[in-house]
Amino acid sequence: MMRFLSFLLCVCILAFAVSCTGLRKTTTSNYLQSLSDTSRRDTIGREAVVMPEVVIQKNDLLSIQVYSASINPQVDALYNLPQGATTTATSNGGFLVDARGNIEYPRIGSLHVEGLTKTQLADLIKQKLEGQLTQPSVVIRFVNYKVTVLGEVNTPGSFTVPTERLTVLEALGLAGDISEFGQKNNVKVLRENNGKREVGTLDLTSSAMFNSPFYNLQQNDVVFVEQNGQRTKEREQQNTATRVGLAATIITSIALILNIIK
Repeated sequence: MMRFLSFLLCVCILAFAVSCTGLRKTTTSNYLQSLSDTSRRDTIGREAVVMPEVVIQKNDLLSIQVYSASINPQVDALYNLPQGATTTATSNGGFLVDARGNIEYPRIGSLHVEGLTKTQLADLIKQKLEGQLTQPSVVIRFVNYKVTVLGEVNTPGSFTVPTERLTVLEALGLAGDISEFGQKNNVKVLRENNGKREVGTLDLTSSAMFNSPFYNLQQNDVVFVEQNGQRTKEREQQNTATRVGLAATIITSIALILNIIK
């Protein structure tokens, strides 16, 4: 009996060792594997990098300041929000785009801004101010420009970006990079565009991602990193190791009890 229990104990120990062998061994792919080195090439003929201008969406918070050629600051003040102003159309001193895609602007009224870029909105406000201000200029920025990164990254969460320009690689950098269990060739970007949800897939190991409309992120985009098979495999190995360890403990206890009895 003791020999049989000893044999079972050895089998459990061997199974435990085998189950732990594959733990933490992952194969990770590098970023931009298909990208060639252009540092030593002639710069003639290279395509310029064009960053698309962000469009305004519902629930965006906009900072809008109007200036004119007038030397009287009170003239411009009539067309700007008071510092810290908060109304049904504004929040935190900015203009909140409502559910209809509109904002209420002082001395101008309702403006439909959804789908416009900052440049287009600035031009629209200038047109509305013709005859009211001399040489008006308009400065617009997003107050709540943010993206969310979820899934297999080291620091998931939402990140506010003051620059209003962000690529998927920069967003992953803010989230602490993809973990060892994430798929670099299957990164999803969830986007709401004109009331419709869109999903794009990026392969970060390929230079083709630069041509994707989802490489340059928009405000409120959600980046999701898919889980690779290694995560599931490791969990199965951990569960197996736990069960084997429990069985070994039980067998050892029984062996000790029998030894005491004898």
